Amino acid sequence: MNNEVSSSKHSAFSIPVADVMTQLPTQFFAALVQNVNREIAAGHDVINLGQGNPDTPTPEHIVKVLQQAAANPLYHKYSPFTGYRFLKEAVAGRYLEDYGVELDPDTEVAILFGGKTGLVELPQILLNPGDLCLVPDPGYPDYWSGVALAKAEMAFMPLLERNGYLPDYGSIPESDRTRAKLMYLNYPNNPTSATAPLSFYEETVEFARRHQMVVASDFAYGAIGFDGERPVSFLQAAGAKEVGIEFYTLSKTYNMAGWRVGFALGNADIISQINLLQDHMYVSLFGGIQEAAAAALTSPQDCVAELVSRYEARRNAFFQALADIGWKAEAPKGSFFSWLPVPEGFTSASFAELLLREAKVAVAPGIGFGSHGEGYVRVGLLSTEERLVEAAQRIGRLNLFR
Repeated sequence: MNNEVSSSKHSAFSIPVADVMTQLPTQFFAALVQNVNREIAAGHDVINLGQGNPDTPTPEHIVKVLQQAAANPLYHKYSPFTGYRFLKEAVAGRYLEDYGVELDPDTEVAILFGGKTGLVELPQILLNPGDLCLVPDPGYPDYWSGVALAKAEMAFMPLLERNGYLPDYGSIPESDRTRAKLMYLNYPNNPTSATAPLSFYEETVEFARRHQMVVASDFAYGAIGFDGERPVSFLQAAGAKEVGIEFYTLSKTYNMAGWRVGFALGNADIISQINLLQDHMYVSLFGGIQEAAAAALTSPQDCVAELVSRYEARRNAFFQALADIGWKAEAPKGSFFSWLPVPEGFTSASFAELLLREAKVAVAPGIGFGSHGEGYVRVGLLSTEERLVEAAQRIGRLNLFR
C-alpha cells in the first residue's frame, strides 16, 4: 500500500506514510468532543458527562511539593533514564500498605508517562505482526491502538451483564486461547464500572499459565471503590507476578491526569523490556514531578478518602435522581463511571445524540467501547451533585422512561 499525504495543498510534493498509520483505530470520541463544543459555542449550557477527565484539582499539598521542587537545580538536568528510585520506592510502599503486595523497586517497577503510554507500549514489546491479543468488549479503546501499532490481531472477550461484566474464559474459542500471547483486563472497569473479586484473578492466573499468555491488568481506577469496599489488585492473586503486570496511575487517585505519572508493576522480565523500550524513546519524567508524585504516594491518604467519598455521594444523588425519572440501572461499585441502558427504540449513538440535542447533556455512546457496548451509554460522575441531578431532571423531561 502506498499511502501519501501532501505537505501543502499548493505543492506536488507528497510525504509517504507508513501503512500502520492508516490502520490505527478511529478516535471515536473526537466527534463527541466536537459536537459538545459546537453546542457550547452556540450558547447552550451543556452538562458534559461524556468524558473521563477528573473535575477537581490536584490536592494542594502535592502542588506545593512541585512548586518547591521545580527550583531544585538537580531536576533541571536529565533525570535517570528509568526514573528516580525514591518514586519507585514510594509506589512499592503504597502497594504494600494498600494491597499487601511486595514489589522490588529496582526490578518490578517501571515509571511511565501516564498509564496510557504503558498500555500502548506493551503490545509492541510482546507481540509480533500477526500475533493475537485478547481485549475486553466493551473496553478502553487505546488497547486497540497498541495492538494496531504492533501490527498484531485482536480477539474480543464479551463483558456481559449476566456475568458481572467479567470475561467467561470457558467461552473463548480454543483457537483464540492457544494463539493469544497477551490479554488486557480492567477492573474497576471502564466503561461498565464493574469490579472483580480475588477469585476471578486467581482463575485468571491459572488460565494465563495454562495458555502461556501475559496478563495486563489496567488498574487505573484502583483507588475508587464504594460501600466500604476497596477494589482488588490483580497482583494480590498468588502467582500474578509470574504471568503479568499491572498498570497504575496517579491520574484518578490524586486528580493528577495532566501530570502524566503512571507505573507498570510486576513481572521483572516485562518491566525490564518496558525500561529498554523507553530508554530508546524518553529520558523519564521531570524530577520535580517525580518528587511530587512520591509525596502523593507517601503522605497521609486523607485526600484519597475524601475523593472516594465525593464520588460516592455523587453516585447516590445521581442514582436517586435516575430512579425519580424511571431510568432503572445498577449503581456502580467502583470507578467514576455509570453504565446505563438506553431506552427501547434507540441505539447508543442515537440516544446520546438525542440527549445532547434536546437535553443538552453529553454522554458517551457504548458502541464507542466495542460492539458489546451497544445498548448502553457511559456517564461520568464528574460534576457536582447538583449538576448530576439537574442532568437527570433534564433527561426526565423528555419522558422516555415512563
